[in-house]
Amino acid sequence: MTEDRQTGEARPEHQVRIGQGPRSRRELMVKVLWIGVWLVFLSSPVKDLASGHHTTGATAGGAIGLAVFVTAYLTLVFRNIGRPFSPRVVVSLLSALAVLAPLLSYTLGGAWLGLFVYLSVGCGATLPVRAACWSIPAATVVMYLVGLRWNEKADETLLLVPLIGFAMVGVGQLVRTTIELRKARATVAQLAANEERLRLARDLHDLLGHSLSLITLKSELAGRMLPGQPDKAAQQVADIEQVSRQALVDVREAVTGYRRPRLAAELAGVQVALTAAGVAAEVPAEPDLAGVPEEAESALAWALREAVTNVVRHSGADRCAVRLLRRQTLDGPVLELCVEDDGSGGSGAGPGNGLTGLTERLEKAGGTLEAGRVRHGFRLVARVPTAPAADVGSGA
Repeated sequence: MTEDRQTGEARPEHQVRIGQGPRSRRELMVKVLWIGVWLVFLSSPVKDLASGHHTTGATAGGAIGLAVFVTAYLTLVFRNIGRPFSPRVVVSLLSALAVLAPLLSYTLGGAWLGLFVYLSVGCGATLPVRAACWSIPAATVVMYLVGLRWNEKADETLLLVPLIGFAMVGVGQLVRTTIELRKARATVAQLAANEERLRLARDLHDLLGHSLSLITLKSELAGRMLPGQPDKAAQQVADIEQVSRQALVDVREAVTGYRRPRLAAELAGVQVALTAAGVAAEVPAEPDLAGVPEEAESALAWALREAVTNVVRHSGADRCAVRLLRRQTLDGPVLELCVEDDGSGGSGAGPGNGLTGLTERLEKAGGTLEAGRVRHGFRLVARVPTAPAADVGSGA
């Protein structure tokens, strides 16, 4: 197995890459074989040159013309498979084929009419569809007129030239489509990687911000208790150990993408964090999450964690109230989380990474986020859609 450079996916060794140049000797030989097998139509001109029916000058000229024709054809078709020439070079090579095919056929005999097959292939493989649609019939007409000079109808070749030419138009379209699909797959893979990096950044910010804030608060509290209350200080140190262990587990789960925080667990953690920070907490009991999708609950849990982390770290609040309500809006039923404190609301320098990440999380769950100063503090409101009451009751 080898790896595709653009998509990073493994592909079999024997798979030929359509629309790309060869990367190994084996791929080069396969593509040479595919192109070389069509040189069978040169057997008639070669036999004609070897028959001795022409003068020495005509034989030498025919051999040189045939060599130039084959070189131009192979250069045009083989190179165009991987790294196409510029339009000017393509037109120059096609012009050489378009001159040599009728010239050699007209001067040396009907055995050379097979050169028009290669002219048709070159037009179909390298020209845009519109240009190929008139150049292939034109090559067929010219071949027919040249054949009249030698009293040859060339019925088989007359049918083969347009057929193989338009077949190459289809092959060219297939190659271009394959290239576009390969680029699209590479773009999708890049977007997926970017989304995963963004998810990981949001998770680590929310996880570590909350846990480290709690560890800092409890460390400060343990330091103040240590001289006169060693037992309580030891309890704070034990809590620090528990929080750090849980933070390590959360980070590992976030990295593997399996962690979905639960709102009930976050509400319990909020009570502990606010109390440790000396903030009077008003936190609801067991929440009613009937009809709330798992992704929406997870988004609300992240919003609660980020809001309380900001209260503890930045606001300087003395009181914080957490409310969880069901509301009916014009867009349908929603579950609303409101976190309000009486602090300063932070630096006021604009939304930070936490609020930006929360907005993205809630938008993915179909929800919204509102955050800003109010008359006596700061308020964050997060809403997520829920199932209608009738659907919840019916188990839908």
